[in-house]
Amino acid sequence: MTAAENLFQPSFEEKPVTLVSLQPIYAALVREFVIEVGPGPVDDGGSASPEAMEQAAAWFLQVDSQIQVHQLRQFLQSTPLANEAVLRQLLQHHMQKSVKSSSDRDKTDYLLVQYFSLCAPSGLDDSDIDLDYVAQVLEPVLGAQQPVLPAWLTSLDTIMQSAARCRRLSELLHSGTLEQGRALKTENAARYFEPSAMVAFTRFSFMVRRIFFRLMHDDLNAIQDGLRELERRGVSTIDCRRAQFSAEEPIGRLRMICQSWKVMFHAEYSSGQPLRMLVDLRAAVDDALHNTARTNTAASSAAASTRSGAKS
Repeated sequence: MTAAENLFQPSFEEKPVTLVSLQPIYAALVREFVIEVGPGPVDDGGSASPEAMEQAAAWFLQVDSQIQVHQLRQFLQSTPLANEAVLRQLLQHHMQKSVKSSSDRDKTDYLLVQYFSLCAPSGLDDSDIDLDYVAQVLEPVLGAQQPVLPAWLTSLDTIMQSAARCRRLSELLHSGTLEQGRALKTENAARYFEPSAMVAFTRFSFMVRRIFFRLMHDDLNAIQDGLRELERRGVSTIDCRRAQFSAEEPIGRLRMICQSWKVMFHAEYSSGQPLRMLVDLRAAVDDALHNTARTNTAASSAAASTRSGAKS
């Protein structure tokens, strides 16, 4: 067992405390996603026998194997049960496993960023979020440390700088930034659970998520501004087939869709289909603005020519 693995090993007394605390969360997950498992462990007042502990641990593992990270993300963003203590307990639960799967790594990665986001004060400048600060916020779950960026993760700063240079969401999605970060985690899976690596990945994911949300809101605002301008020009529908809508999509409907996306995209960043639709919709609105401007210019020129000919 490595020093990093030993850091997260709970005492015999700590295990039942963590499992009992997580029981309501896991019971709610089972109901939410209709997971077929046997009845959950029963709290016996803290007098956990080795047999009861083994049965409880097996039940939690069975639920873990059927819950994907996107489901955990969806659930924690909507349940009133989620708070700092619950996130800390979920992190302890996944990090304390003697054998960790790729799913455990993905969930830990997501939970660390959520925990940092919840505990860090709002209004932080990017320059404030260095490794030392992230380690300080994560100390309740990772322990006290003086982090140093591992040599095998030096490319994280380069990837972040590339993301920061993006000016539109389409640039970020096509830059490969998200994929490069995931590839580092996958290629170095055995080293992910080193505390210094978890601090570095938490900082990276938090910073890239900041960039993502900024660009996403810029795109949504640009679309809404464009729709208002098109209406001012007398346009009521636009061709949105490239965004998987109709060739004559009503502007009023597009405005409602953008409002619903503001809620939906409050979730974790990804490169899924809805985001592609957002990117393509902005392109469709930009095209409509360009085409109507060109048409109006041509019409104005034709009208001017007609007036000039009439005078002559």
